[in-house]
Amino acid sequence: MNIRLELAKLLNLCFVFASAYMFWQGLSLFANTDSPIVVVLSGSMEPAFQRGDVLFLWNRNTQNKVGDIVVYENEGQDIPIVHRVLREHHSKSESQNKQFLLTKGDNNAVNDISLYKNKKIYLSKEKDIVGTVKGYLPQIGYVTIWVSESKYAKYTLLAFLGLSSLLGGE
Repeated sequence: MNIRLELAKLLNLCFVFASAYMFWQGLSLFANTDSPIVVVLSGSMEPAFQRGDVLFLWNRNTQNKVGDIVVYENEGQDIPIVHRVLREHHSKSESQNKQFLLTKGDNNAVNDISLYKNKKIYLSKEKDIVGTVKGYLPQIGYVTIWVSESKYAKYTLLAFLGLSSLLGGE
């Protein structure tokens, strides 16, 4: 066992993780959002998006319009929600042109007011909206869903990736 070779493999593994992290940070800066890529976890947006679709977000647009599909986060919840803008409202103050949005899932019977925290009626564009959907890849996100829902999948996948990197050839 050559210690230099083993250290090189470990360094290579660290490089892979650092590269993935830097790619994510670069994509976040480019899209102006902390979550430039999200996975659809429910059927609330069917038929537009199915469970497992990967969505690409953009948050550089200053305003959203009715019909846009946005991703928002509720305070205290980790899972973002993907829904369509049903109505928009602007603040009455001319010095602060703030936009507020009411959303609804395409496959839901009613709007999202019951989902909003702190008795909100509208979402704040600048505080609550993570981004606007600009593209998607169908079904690719099922790996993420499988890893998050399966008790051992996450550890198995990480162990496999780590071992294949460490035990792999030069």
